[in-house]
Amino acid sequence: MLGKANYIALVGGGKTPKFPTHKVGKREHILHVSRDESLINHQVIIWDDAKQVAAVTLEFRSQVLQARLSRSQILVALLNSVALYAFSSPPKKVSSFETADNPSGLCCLGSSIIAFPGRTPGQVQMVEISTGNVSIIPAHGSPLKAMTLSPNGEILATASETGTLIRLFSTTNCARISELRRGVDPAAIFSLAISPSNTLLAVTSDKATLHIFDLPHPNSNSTSRNNPAPAIPNSRSSSPYSSLDRPTSSTSSDNTTNKQKWGIL
Repeated sequence: MLGKANYIALVGGGKTPKFPTHKVGKREHILHVSRDESLINHQVIIWDDAKQVAAVTLEFRSQVLQARLSRSQILVALLNSVALYAFSSPPKKVSSFETADNPSGLCCLGSSIIAFPGRTPGQVQMVEISTGNVSIIPAHGSPLKAMTLSPNGEILATASETGTLIRLFSTTNCARISELRRGVDPAAIFSLAISPSNTLLAVTSDKATLHIFDLPHPNSNSTSRNNPAPAIPNSRSSSPYSSLDRPTSSTSSDNTTNKQKWGIL
């Protein structure tokens, strides 16, 4: 959903989809990716809830895994690529990029940048929308499982399929600014979310836990790897997994995490 606006991005599916294939929205608003309509079987529908109509429809030859909206852009993730469109009528394709297998449809759309998996598993591609400049971040050694961009666009948070570490990167220079330990056992990360104030990071996983971390400021001296963020005096827990997930003090990265983690629920 686009903020407080009346537009919602919908992706159909199931045995009896709400909208018939290839017939949603006005013909002049439909963007065909291929002239061979037999190859097109998946759509993104931008629904105008105020007018109760499909304002824009995008058609693709493979399954749509994610769609993101901003006031000027539409970002769509497929299994092995992402596509960026201008939010207009009709929509205009701005660019597309190849990715490694991305079954979770990972992608982030900010006001000035987009981020998504790179061609190599574990890497992140970050693209400046206005210039098209591409930066590659070697975020993890295993494939990505989750990623999110802070509301102000300054911090990118990523997690891999291993699920023990969350890494934070500055979007201005792609430098790693912090490494947060979720736990010592591998876990499937369900979601990453950064608060509207850009100060807290929430992480959920299959360990039946919600971890909340204090976010460092990307320009603060305390965010370097050798100078961890200030300690948080209290850590609260109401989960049977807390003792397992709480980091030890055996490594410097664990010390950093213990000072930044303030809640496990």
